[in-house]
Formats: sequence, C-alpha cells, structure tokens
Amino acid sequence: MPKVNGKDPVLVVIQLTGGLDFMNTLIPYTEGIYYDSRPTVGIAREVMLPINDTLAFHPDAARLKELFEAGNVAVVQGIGYENSSRSHFRGMDIWHTCEPLKISTEGWVARLIRELDPQSRDPLTCISFGRGLPRALAGAGVTATSVGDLDNYGLMTSVQIKEERDSDLDLFKRMYTPAIGAGLVMDYLAQTGRDVLKGADRLKEAPPKYATSVEWGTNPIAKSLRDVARVHTAGLGTRIFYTQHAGYDYHSHEPLNHGRLLGELSGAISDFLQDLRNHDAADEVTILVFTDFGRRMVDNGSGTDHGSGGGAYIIGTQVNGGLYAEYPSVLRKDWLNDEDLRPTIDFRGIYGTVIEQWMGVDPGPIVGGHYEQVRPYRQLSPV
Repeated sequence: MPKVNGKDPVLVVIQLTGGLDFMNTLIPYTEGIYYDSRPTVGIAREVMLPINDTLAFHPDAARLKELFEAGNVAVVQGIGYENSSRSHFRGMDIWHTCEPLKISTEGWVARLIRELDPQSRDPLTCISFGRGLPRALAGAGVTATSVGDLDNYGLMTSVQIKEERDSDLDLFKRMYTPAIGAGLVMDYLAQTGRDVLKGADRLKEAPPKYATSVEWGTNPIAKSLRDVARVHTAGLGTRIFYTQHAGYDYHSHEPLNHGRLLGELSGAISDFLQDLRNHDAADEVTILVFTDFGRRMVDNGSGTDHGSGGGAYIIGTQVNGGLYAEYPSVLRKDWLNDEDLRPTIDFRGIYGTVIEQWMGVDPGPIVGGHYEQVRPYRQLSPV
C-alpha cells in the first residue's frame, strides 16, 4: 500500500448529479461548430478563460482554473462507455456498479471498502455526507456510515441514529427493489446497518477539534466538503469520503444554473484544498469528480439534453495537472447518434487509475477488468 508522507492515501469522491455539461465547462473555443450548435447556451468567447490555444474554462470556473494552472487538476476528457445510457437512474447505476451490461448488486466503492477493511471492523472507513445511501457504497457485509449533518450526528441518541440509518436504508430499498428485485435488496439490507452506533462517539470528536481561517460558502457542496475537512483533520482514519452536488440536469435555464453550480463547485474545492493545506493535511488526499453523462452537442433553445462523452477531474496536491485522454471530436461526422460527443476513454479505467495508483489496490476485481488508465500522479513512496 503506498504512503504519502507516511500517511495512508485518502479518496474524496464528488458526484455531480444530473449530468454536467462538459462542453460548457471546458470549451473548444476555436471551433465554429460550438457556436453554431449552441446559440442559446454557448459562452461568449470574450468571457471564457483560455488555458491553451484551443480550450477555455467557463468563466464561473475561475477558481478551478487557478487550481489547474497551479498543477493540481487533471482533466479527464471524453470519459464514458460504449452505448451510454441516457437514463439518470440506469446511467448512475452503471457508474456506481461498473456494470454497463447487467444489473449488479454491489457498488465499486463498497468493493474498495472491502479491500481496505476486509473484516468490516471500522464503520468510519467510508463516510458519505448527505441523506441516503449511494448505490456505489452498497455491498453485502460492507459498512459505510451516512451522515446527514455532522454537527448534530454526534449529539443524536442511539435511537435517533438508528432511525436515520433506517430511513436511509428504506430509501435505498424503495429505489432499487424495482431494478434488482426484492430478494437481492433484502439480502443486502439484512447484512447492513450493523455497527451503526460505533462510529457516532468518534465522530463527536471532529467538530470541537476543528478551527479554520477559510471563509467557506454556505451551499450544499461547500458544507459537505467542510465536513470532510473536519473529519479528515481529526485523524479518525477514514479512507474514503463520498459527497454529492445536485442540480446538473439543466434541460432548461442552463446558462444561469450551470454558471451558479460551477461557481459553487469550484469555490468549494478550492476552499477545501486550502483548508487542508492550512492543517498540513492535503498531500494524502485526492479528489475524484464525476457525473452521470455529458450533454448533447446542440442546445434545445433553453438548455441541453442528456448525451455522452463527458469529463471527470482528479484533483490534489500530488496530481500532475493537465489534460488527459482526448477531447471528443466536435466534427459532425464523428458525433455519436448524430448528436452526442463520442467518449474517448472508459470510466472504469479512470476509477482504476485512482484505485491502483493512489489507493494501492488491484482495480480488476473492483471495476470488472483492467482498462486503459491515465498517469496523473507524482511518485508515491512505498510502505
């Protein structure tokens, strides 16, 4: 297992729910077809933030661009998979389980938790901030702690904690029973929920220990990453944090919503890294940002519809920032389904990149094979 300055590597996952418009995040500003295809949602060239002769960040991603220029952001271009699903439920299910061709009962993060904590002894090995249990964390015999509000979690009674956990599991049951059947869901639920109280007393330690000079935002992703910072700097041994930022399904009113969300996300990530640096706790952390799918090339007069060929982001102080994989061709002859960007790298290879190169675990059993990886990390020292 690799070490970073003598510390175990930590993974922070940020799920952008709804389908981030990659083409309006990293914009091919020299391509006329971009402006022709997006008369409503296209970004004016004079306000873009160029990073080279062909690509520019959205103006509201200014703080993400600053991190990119500092060498801390690896942009994975054209991430996806063959025959990309345009369904939110099925699309996110595929990203959560790494199974594009069949329904799976286990999430990729759950498989990683099992490798890190085979006996499921520590309920804080993985913490999800936000209500509900993401499918990525679900696996038989795997314990992951879901925290809706860190400040209140440590003050809740054992009965209240169990009620919150039961509520999360009930939501999971209602969501996934139609897809994978009641039997499989109940088999999973019968083995989870245990050790739900063991982590509560330890989580009480985090808020009182935390002090910061960073002026955090008040939006949901800022609150979640602040909670990650509080737990991580408390040294509770958590190896995986899972967070979500919702609202990216902009079929309408995209210009306003896309800019607002990018501003929230960029600011929260920037504040998070600065906070960790201030606590001398940044080098052992990497962030993986992913989303359901990309959006279609041509706008619909108010927003963009579900597409493919999106982007992902690997962020941290140990990252060799830059552009990875290939930007999908914007030429009409190369469009998928005559309206989508064609993916250029499989998402399972990007999970594999983080799992193998950062966490030091064989990705094959976790993502269902070995796929092309990128090389975004500085050299880590062995144990």
